[in-house]
Amino acid sequence: MYRFLLSRQWVILTLVALALIPTMIELGFWQLHRHENRVALNKVIADSLAAEPVPAESLTSPGAEVEDADLYRRVTAKGRFDTAHEVVVRRRTNADDEVGFHVLTPFVLDDGKVLLVNRGWIPADGPSQTAFPKIPAPAEGETTVTGRLMPDQTTAESGIKDVRGLPDRQVMLISSEQAAERLGKQVLGGYIELTSPEPKGDTPELIPAPDHDSIGNHMAYAIQWWLFSAGVPVGWVILARREVRDRAEAAKQERTEAEPATV
Repeated sequence: MYRFLLSRQWVILTLVALALIPTMIELGFWQLHRHENRVALNKVIADSLAAEPVPAESLTSPGAEVEDADLYRRVTAKGRFDTAHEVVVRRRTNADDEVGFHVLTPFVLDDGKVLLVNRGWIPADGPSQTAFPKIPAPAEGETTVTGRLMPDQTTAESGIKDVRGLPDRQVMLISSEQAAERLGKQVLGGYIELTSPEPKGDTPELIPAPDHDSIGNHMAYAIQWWLFSAGVPVGWVILARREVRDRAEAAKQERTEAEPATV
């Protein structure tokens, strides 16, 4: 009755089903891990934003990597902005998805080390993409800044290629290592997204605090993949039973046609 399962068509169908089941289960666990990572990240962000600011040098140092637990941690630093070595980060968007630049200004600390400060977003309204945009000046003289601590940006994490040969004072990624080479000074690992002092005239636009309430649809996708994996054997059984029924009906029809008509 089930010898048809040895046919080429059914062997291929069975192998495909056997391959789909573990694949779908693995995809479900992948989405589950993404859900767990998002929940953990939301907690880190919430805890960091709620914590009191601490000195930047207590969490990072020249050549250091920002720890995951310190992501978005509010830090402070005292020094002065070095606008002479200011650069812009290309192809960045604001809250309205308008494309422009992020303004990256070295902040020279009292001990001579440098903290990179992302002062916010400005529009790309210059005569061309190669022209250095007009940037509002930051606070002059000795200043205390507060911001959210961020790790150096990489192509692997951001998906943005670190293109070289760009116009003068333009970069694609924020890298404290590259800034140290460019400035010839000790640069603290990572950078901060400025939150205080606020700019005059609301420009550059400060980068908004990250969303840490949404958890996305990863758990729903995980359940969906697991339901799909359970549906594969069920579907295989239904198809096999239908094949048995169709073959039985076809055999019965053949026997009926082969029987001689009674007089």
